[in-house]
Amino acid sequence: MKLMRIMAAALAVTALAGCNKTPTEATADNVEATAENQADTIESSAGNQADAMQAAAGNQADAVRAEGENTADTIRNSNPPAAQ
Repeated sequence: MKLMRIMAAALAVTALAGCNKTPTEATADNVEATAENQADTIESSAGNQADAMQAAAGNQADAVRAEGENTADTIRNSNPPAAQ
């Protein structure tokens, strides 16, 4: 996905370079395109990190639940029912 955005931006910059632009305008466009790509990369990275954190938290919560269930089962199985 990131590579496709970079390639699209590069293609757009190349297409714009063919226009009758001054070198100053072409440089400004290149700077703008580079900044946009960097911003997209930052957002994508933040999203990936958030997904990883959410998955890790879910795994940790599942482990705590399983440990609680196992401990409860051990307690239940170690005490025979009272005679009536």
